[in-house]
Amino acid sequence: MIETDILIIGAGPVGLFTVFEAGLLKLRCHIIDVLPQPGGQLSEIYPKKPIYDIPGFPEVLAGDLIDNLIKQIEPFKPTYTLGEKAVSIEKHDDLNFIVTTDSGKQHKAPNIFIAGGLGVFEPRKPPISNINELENKGVDYMVRDPEKYRNKNIVIAGGGDSALDWTIFLKDVAKSVTIVHRSGEFRGHLDSVQKVIDSSEKGELTLKTFAEVTSLKPDENGNLTSVGLTIKDQPDTLWIDTDYFLPLFGLSPKLGPIADWKLNIDKNAIAVNTIDYSTNIPGIYAVGDINTYEGKLKLILCGFHETTIAVQSAFKRIYPDKKLVLKYTTVNGVNGF
Repeated sequence: MIETDILIIGAGPVGLFTVFEAGLLKLRCHIIDVLPQPGGQLSEIYPKKPIYDIPGFPEVLAGDLIDNLIKQIEPFKPTYTLGEKAVSIEKHDDLNFIVTTDSGKQHKAPNIFIAGGLGVFEPRKPPISNINELENKGVDYMVRDPEKYRNKNIVIAGGGDSALDWTIFLKDVAKSVTIVHRSGEFRGHLDSVQKVIDSSEKGELTLKTFAEVTSLKPDENGNLTSVGLTIKDQPDTLWIDTDYFLPLFGLSPKLGPIADWKLNIDKNAIAVNTIDYSTNIPGIYAVGDINTYEGKLKLILCGFHETTIAVQSAFKRIYPDKKLVLKYTTVNGVNGF
């Protein structure tokens, strides 16, 4: 059995940063993740996607952020159970829990930090009759490697941050980029919206609003050759030749086994107390995108704050009689903790 002070479920950015904050308090951490490597969505789904709202980084690729977080926590020697899913949790004694993975491996800890993002993700697919047949034959629901699209013609559909960010990024990689959105208003950051509009006016990409991709045309080998657009107030379908169609409508989350752990669930997220981001079960905390509370913002930097506060509470749970004095890394460094 693996024993630790804090058992973290989820090796995404918030789970990794938990190790750093716990390390400053000399608490040991072990991380469980269903993926075979640390990083969560950032490594698995969009490692080359630029992120703009991490303090101190005007721009950082998602994969680079994960690399930096892993390097940052190296002094605290975290251990991992990767490629396995946490399927059950049981109370062991007055203080500890036992978490078992799908392989039967058991983990014992007084504090459980659920940092699993939004759980298991499935892409939201547009209602196009033959879209399943063209998956991996020109239809991609996420960008894993931008080089795949170099000098290719691409059509992107969507109005959120993912569609906007990849449109901005891929316009300098692909031969051509067309972004299609069903309304005239976007849901993404205003700065990204303006960049897309400016690039469209400069002829760097094509912007189609009040339009939807409703048809896909394959060649004799079953590979995508063109997409058909239905445009508002236009009776005829507009066909655009393309090598790839990227419907970036986001991912639909499922909590998976966590939903059966007797936690308070609110709209597919775990309700927490914002004093310390604890759940309704003492000793179990939820940090990052998987939690919910009034005013919640699903941002990485908010998850960093949440887990920093939660770690303080976890320390007091293990050492109720020990006085916790806040020390600054600017004074002590990392090795001084």
